[in-house]
Amino acid sequence: MGNLDEPVQVRSGEELDHSKVRDYLFDSIPGLSGEMEIRQFPSGFSNLTYLVKIGEKEMILRRPPIGKKAKTAHDMSREYRVLKNLKPHFPYCPEALLYCEDEAVMGTPFYVMERLKGIILRKNYPRGFALTAGEAGKLCERLVDVQVALHKLDYKKVGLEDFGKPGGYVRRQIEGWSSRYRDARTPDAPEFERVMGWLAEKMPGESPVVSVIHNDYKFDNVVLDPADPLKIIGVLDWEMATIGDPLMDLGSSLAYWVDRDDPEDFQLMRMLPTTEPGMFTRKEIIARYAEAMEMPINSFDYYFCFGLFRLAVIAQQIYYRFFHGQTKDKRFEMLVFGVALLEKAASAVIDASEL
Repeated sequence: MGNLDEPVQVRSGEELDHSKVRDYLFDSIPGLSGEMEIRQFPSGFSNLTYLVKIGEKEMILRRPPIGKKAKTAHDMSREYRVLKNLKPHFPYCPEALLYCEDEAVMGTPFYVMERLKGIILRKNYPRGFALTAGEAGKLCERLVDVQVALHKLDYKKVGLEDFGKPGGYVRRQIEGWSSRYRDARTPDAPEFERVMGWLAEKMPGESPVVSVIHNDYKFDNVVLDPADPLKIIGVLDWEMATIGDPLMDLGSSLAYWVDRDDPEDFQLMRMLPTTEPGMFTRKEIIARYAEAMEMPINSFDYYFCFGLFRLAVIAQQIYYRFFHGQTKDKRFEMLVFGVALLEKAASAVIDASEL
């Protein structure tokens, strides 16, 4: 099926040591046989993701990016652990197969999981794929409902009680992301000081709801069933998952959500098919979420502004690696312009907010 997410040849500078990886996998996973092929998934801007095919068995290998990384980012052991613990309770997780911290294999920890083969939506619908307006609305409902299902899990009962520190979560996020932005800022990037100051000043109190949060939940991190594209069969990229305020998670999700009537500058940042006919608006997403969570949401400005700022920090951290020659991936060259657009969007939220 032509609209399945498929890998390509590994990018220059991001190759794996074929013999070391093969020897390790054959020693660690029973029943493997046949020749090994490694290809790379070209999308995504953070951890590197490879398809490892041995005989007829297909697996996904995830490792951190090359170059400068935030101190607490790209923790393979955390990502592996959250998959292991959630899988019995949250069926959308891929099955985690093994974790390796022996840097002799590839110079960094990595993990391997099952491949969930399906449709992944990116900026535009893939060729041969179409949804009616009614189907697009139904898919949005299901997208929200899966996030709600995650947020309703009892994180203590699934063995993740020590996975994060719920108390003071929002404050740590604002202080942490502000520090990371200042550390990764390049001379051509905006200051963001007004936005950081507003987020620090308008900080809400402790959330009455604490949950497992994905922290990067969006269309291109969910897998759709090829036989029923309205059915979500997987949620990927758990590298930033933690325990905290679920509204911060929703804010991070909506930073990627561009409405059909958003200003032209914001439209330039669209990376997902959220402007297709029938797709929910951000307000509709928030309303669906509030109803399903039975949680009144009086104002979402703070969480949306945080999501925009956080997205800018992630983009700036990636651009930093390109700026300093630590990666050759030409996709990263334009990210600084996205950072500037996000600063403008976050400022517009502040200007319009009644907080």
